[in-house]
Amino acid sequence: MDQLPLLFEGFAQALTPMNLLWVLIGALLGTAVGVLPGLGSSMAVALLLPVTFSLEPTAAFIMFAGIYFGGLFGDSTSGILLNTPGNSSAIASTFEGHRMARSGRAAKALATAAIGAFIGGMIATTMVVFFAPTLVRLATVFGPAEYFALAIFAFLAISAVVSESVIRGLAALGIGLALALVGIDGPSGTARFTLGMPQLFDGISVVVITVGLLALGEVFYVCTRIHRDPVATRTPSGGRARLTLADFRRALPAWLRGTAFGAPFGLIPAGGSEVPTFMAYGTEKHLAKRSNDTEFGTTGSIRGLAAPEAAANATAGTAMGALLALGLPTSATAAIMLAAFQQYGMQPGPLLFERSGDLVWTLLASLFIGLVILVMINMPFAGVWAKLLTIPRHYLYAGITVFSMLGIYAISSSVIDLWLLVGIGLIGVIMRRYNIPLAPVLIAVILGPMAETELRRALAVSEGSLGILVDSPITITLYLVLATALAVSGVQHLRHRAQKVR
Repeated sequence: MDQLPLLFEGFAQALTPMNLLWVLIGALLGTAVGVLPGLGSSMAVALLLPVTFSLEPTAAFIMFAGIYFGGLFGDSTSGILLNTPGNSSAIASTFEGHRMARSGRAAKALATAAIGAFIGGMIATTMVVFFAPTLVRLATVFGPAEYFALAIFAFLAISAVVSESVIRGLAALGIGLALALVGIDGPSGTARFTLGMPQLFDGISVVVITVGLLALGEVFYVCTRIHRDPVATRTPSGGRARLTLADFRRALPAWLRGTAFGAPFGLIPAGGSEVPTFMAYGTEKHLAKRSNDTEFGTTGSIRGLAAPEAAANATAGTAMGALLALGLPTSATAAIMLAAFQQYGMQPGPLLFERSGDLVWTLLASLFIGLVILVMINMPFAGVWAKLLTIPRHYLYAGITVFSMLGIYAISSSVIDLWLLVGIGLIGVIMRRYNIPLAPVLIAVILGPMAETELRRALAVSEGSLGILVDSPITITLYLVLATALAVSGVQHLRHRAQKVR
């Protein structure tokens, strides 16, 4: 247990008035930037990176700890309140979180997110401190075939198992894969579905698709229902920013399940937090069906928000461990953090613990402190954030539209992206009109390129033999679990259809 004395030394360095001030400033700045639609946590770290260069290394990385988790909470805040997640890690939290906000429980949703972020991040950071070498070894067993199996598992689990209708779920998956195919094919250099437009050679940005489907699609849909559905234009109350004992009991198992999903994925290169958050959301939706939870998909389920929120922060916590122990950035935010280390002449990896041990353990200690400070800040301010919903709806939706357009244009400076945003927003309206789920589109857009790349790599290694796709215990297990889940889901769908006929 050499880690404990080293961690205590890190706390001794971090728990100074000046360092605590840097964590506080980082948490506030990270949340403020992350909450702006179209920016998000990775943009928060990127924008604030130059600010830290004037600080000495320990203070800079302590401030980054606050920015790191503050940005993640900001992602969820904008998703819950405005249906515009700041980053893809908050997409799954948006589904039930925004429903809770619309039903007058915005402050409770933000409180659930804050506690979930704290629990997921705290458990994951503890695992990094004590089990980093063991956890990192698990990540090394994933090859191209395993990544492809994981993507297929996510595709079909979200589309067929989670969705109300298998056909609608697969249709949504097809829409997402079609959007993901736009651009230059990497291995061959062939342009696909670009209509001869150079602006589409890089594909359609995930941010454009996410903001278009969730934010602009919601704005357009409300506009189409403004005279038919007066309730849609009513401003709900923000509610109270506290969880009752019953709420806590319902959310706690979901927080723990979400953490269990998220922690391993932070160690997987290019794994990201999208898969565990959607898997956590899907698990809660499946459990809600079994327990007849009528809030799920209607007024918003606290469990459907708690699980993906804990999963996202657990992934972020172990991603920091992978960065420090292996020098391996497993997310965009971690990649920016790697650039920060290099700016100070340090290379994360096994030797970092020997050469800069004091800095590493101070950073790990500051991650714990940053999580505590975030809860202390955001629990009282949840009600304040929720006041955004008291803005008259015509002003609020106009503001969402303006921020969405400005955010997309700021990222790419491309008018084509603005037209794409409007077009995808109209697709979002049609999908809402015919009850086609949004989650499969987003998971296909995010994981589609990875699935294609890993499939090609696997087939290249095996010289075209398909046997490599089912040639390891991990792939066989994933496919067996998926087949079982599909079979169970099919039986349940048939039973529901038979009950409706009766």
